[in-house]
Amino acid sequence: MEASKSTTAATSPSSTDLQLLPPPPEFDSHLSSLIYGLSQQVQGAMENMLKMTNEVDQSSAEVTEEIEKCKDSTLEKKKVLEEEKEHFEKAAYTVLDMLNNGDSR
Repeated sequence: MEASKSTTAATSPSSTDLQLLPPPPEFDSHLSSLIYGLSQQVQGAMENMLKMTNEVDQSSAEVTEEIEKCKDSTLEKKKVLEEEKEHFEKAAYTVLDMLNNGDSR
């Protein structure tokens, strides 16, 4: 048993030896590949976010334009209703005057 322990200890590198060894070339290649893939995903996500931001901006502009149209239409309807109200008030006063003048005769 002692002989196998000493053989194992002699052939396996110590922890300080492992720290000093550079990573194998395939590790660098794999890491570079992972970083490149991740950067491609991030770039794709950024492009999609930019497209969505542009769509939101366009939709927002359309909604704002529609709100302005509705506001203008509502103001026009209000004006027409106020004119009709004045017309009916004048007609009502005219009828009341006629009824009051008819009662006084």
